[in-house]
Amino acid sequence: MALAERRIRTAAPAAARRGPAGPVALGIGLAVLATLVWSGSFVTSRALGDSVPPVQHAFWRWVVALAVVAPFGARRAWRQRALIRRHLGFVLLASLLGVTVYNTLVNQAGVTTPAANMGMIMAASPVLMALYERAGGVRLGPRRIAGLLIACAGVLLLVGGGASFSAGDLWMIAAACCFGSYSALLRRRPEGLDGAGFLFTTFLFGTVLLLPAQGVSLAVQGGFTPAPDTVLPLLYVGVASSAVAFFAWNKAISLIGPTRAGIVYYLQPVCVALLSWALLAEPTGWAQAGCMALILGGVVLGAGSRT
Repeated sequence: MALAERRIRTAAPAAARRGPAGPVALGIGLAVLATLVWSGSFVTSRALGDSVPPVQHAFWRWVVALAVVAPFGARRAWRQRALIRRHLGFVLLASLLGVTVYNTLVNQAGVTTPAANMGMIMAASPVLMALYERAGGVRLGPRRIAGLLIACAGVLLLVGGGASFSAGDLWMIAAACCFGSYSALLRRRPEGLDGAGFLFTTFLFGTVLLLPAQGVSLAVQGGFTPAPDTVLPLLYVGVASSAVAFFAWNKAISLIGPTRAGIVYYLQPVCVALLSWALLAEPTGWAQAGCMALILGGVVLGAGSRT
């Protein structure tokens, strides 16, 4: 009996140590899923750059995403309407950053910049996540500060001459800032606000905020011709890159935090470069490889350690 009790007492701390492993593994897995899916969306933005105006690309993406999420999130959002109303400022800001502005900037960048450049610049967004965490009280040691500087140097070299430069690179820098701010903001999501309901609400508000720009785009640029080479990519970004990836990323942030999720996000430049090389025949030169090494090395060093 005494031996059995000792075994129980010994096993209990071990089980407690193993307890967080499940949520952490799930969070990392969800972050990997979102990162891989979003890598394809950058290639899609580049592929549609000449056929679908950026604002219309974003608008129809979120219309599709709304249709996908509505069966799961609309009823939950309605049940939590009082909570959403109390935190309306937070929800509107998340919708603006994560839905309305971020993807429109990515699509605008895809008109003029290669998909590989888009992915490499986006890899700097976790640096902003780390800075937001520092503002929230997390200490940044010498290694993390050095990593931030190295990653920023890689981005500056990329857009300043280390690789082919275009105005789209500047649009991507703005998109990276939006995404980093959105990810940091998720850490402050009101307690009790359901994930599916929150996703539906941000998609809905973000789409409504896009309506004026959609109207201007239609009046100035005209619409686009629905065809398999436009509709199928829009379905991909609406279903996979929006409904699936945003749910996975938001859940990952809630489980492991923005900095650790950001470390997984560093896989994206490699995935985008490989996909753009395979699907769009975009060349990847030594200059891009060098910038990629600086960005990846810097962000891993900067966000992977607190010392």
